[in-house]
Amino acid sequence: MNQEDPSRAGKAIIEAVESQIKNNDPPKVKQTLKRLRSLGISREESLKYIACALSIEIFGAVKNAEEFNPKRYNENLDKLPEMPWEDE
Repeated sequence: MNQEDPSRAGKAIIEAVESQIKNNDPPKVKQTLKRLRSLGISREESLKYIACALSIEIFGAVKNAEEFNPKRYNENLDKLPEMPWEDE
């Protein structure tokens, strides 16, 4: 039986976020981390929030067969800690 481990995907998304922070690319990710931390949110939880925004963008791009949309990703980062799906 060859089932994917869901925690593996989550770890990969967190690693992608960590890489974005390390490389400051896009800069909005590091800015968002700093903003969330200034709200008293732990680093771990802040990374999870950012990972949610990244996951939504990746899922949307795959689901709709479109390219990654940096503008939409930035807009979702700006909304954190509110989740992008909460304003509908």
